[in-house]
Amino acid sequence: MPTRILVDANVILDVLTPGSPWEAWSGDAIMACSDHARLVIDPIIYAEVSVGYTTMAGIDLPLSDDLFAREPLPWRAAFLAGKAFEQYRRRGGARRSPLPDFYIGAHAAVTGMPLLTRDAARYRTYFPTVELIAPDA
Repeated sequence: MPTRILVDANVILDVLTPGSPWEAWSGDAIMACSDHARLVIDPIIYAEVSVGYTTMAGIDLPLSDDLFAREPLPWRAAFLAGKAFEQYRRRGGARRSPLPDFYIGAHAAVTGMPLLTRDAARYRTYFPTVELIAPDA
């Protein structure tokens, strides 16, 4: 059993967005994972979730330290995100700068944390060693 699980922003946003088609799955997954592991977010995840809030106090309520541990993005993860992004570009990817998913996937990869996400395709492609907790897993 993992002791820590990195939680992707899309799962958190599902719970925070009333009427989301993934609200029930994401809420159940967060609760199930929190029963046996510490849930973790990093600055990239925090930034993605923060878009819907006007103040830090507003976002800090749903992302409370009681539920989510906050960890910095390791330097090794930043390097790995760059390498994954380089592969993406070679395969014809159109974006000009690394996507948040590359940082999140790299964070999970270098720390050995499973990743709770509902959007597993990119993670499976670029971070095949990361254990994914996803709807189709």
